[in-house]
Amino acid sequence: MRGGEIALENILALIPNADLFTLLHNPGSVSATIEAFKPKTTFINSLPFASTKYRNYLPLFPMAIEQLDLDAYDVIISTSHCVAKSAIPAGSARHLCYCFTPMRYAWDQFDSYFGADQIGRWKSHLYRLAMAKLSRWDAATSSRVHRYIAISEFVANRIRRYYGREPDVIYPPVNTDFYTPGTGRPGDYFVVVSALVPYKRVDIAIKACAAAKVPLRIVGDGPEKTSLKAYAGPDVDFLPHQTGENLRELYRNSRGFLLPGEEDFGIAPVEALACGRPVIALSAGGARETVEDGVTGLLVKDDTVDGFTDAVNDMASFKYDPVTLHQAATRFSTAAFQKRMSAALNSFFSQNTELPSQLSTKHMLSTEARHPKLTTPK
Repeated sequence: MRGGEIALENILALIPNADLFTLLHNPGSVSATIEAFKPKTTFINSLPFASTKYRNYLPLFPMAIEQLDLDAYDVIISTSHCVAKSAIPAGSARHLCYCFTPMRYAWDQFDSYFGADQIGRWKSHLYRLAMAKLSRWDAATSSRVHRYIAISEFVANRIRRYYGREPDVIYPPVNTDFYTPGTGRPGDYFVVVSALVPYKRVDIAIKACAAAKVPLRIVGDGPEKTSLKAYAGPDVDFLPHQTGENLRELYRNSRGFLLPGEEDFGIAPVEALACGRPVIALSAGGARETVEDGVTGLLVKDDTVDGFTDAVNDMASFKYDPVTLHQAATRFSTAAFQKRMSAALNSFFSQNTELPSQLSTKHMLSTEARHPKLTTPK
């Protein structure tokens, strides 16, 4: 599962009587734990090809989220990086948002998603008009949330900039009990675990490893896969989505993890650290909070092939202790997340008393991740 689903699963562990909703849901796409909540969906789920072409329905997401009937609930919790935070609470209902990020494509990363190079000139022009309207709606509806919690200081700054609100920060959960160092020596390849979309800059990783003459394994899928494969050499392996022990062994047997794009937090590089492998990351976004330059990895100042090539070459002489890297990752552990989130929920709902016993959840899907909304029946 992606980071949004992992966060949802851990929030549900704190409030097991939740009701679960989503803009759309593909059975089998999430864990059995989440499936057990029998997610309810909006009209988006019934539209043609919604399971694979849901991004095309982005302009309808605000309507779908605002049509949710929340009159039966007096507490709402959303996890959002698209429209979930804009659900309309009833009357005196309280709304806490665990915010992955304000919408990137509607605010400061339009060209990476809908630029002329991505979708064509005229289509890009139409999307620019639509995204301008969506960003105004996003800002105007930000007051529907009573308290924001950001997934990183980087995202907290974006919330301040676009919503004018002061959030708390709780880092997402990483299973550092499962992701642990192995007993073998590092292999010869670097690894990327990522959606294959333009803003992830996987192209830089491919070109840097080619220039440094080291193998690369890329785990993930997305619309850029065909174009990336077209110029990737024989030392680049494209692997489908990996889970559990397979992913852990890929981390353990690698020379290190590459993160060439700007991430809001970045769970995969922390998983690699937990497995005792260093990270080479762009010195931007969440990586500046998870990677200590020269200790747990190397931070690259510029998103250039030359910069990452130099860092890949420098990794050959980089000295590190896998146990130290794992310990550095534990501050983002599942236990740390649940402790902090439980305290935040207690504070928000009941002035440091126990969580409401009937707290429930609403879960929404945006263009890139599924976003939960938690609610308590009145």
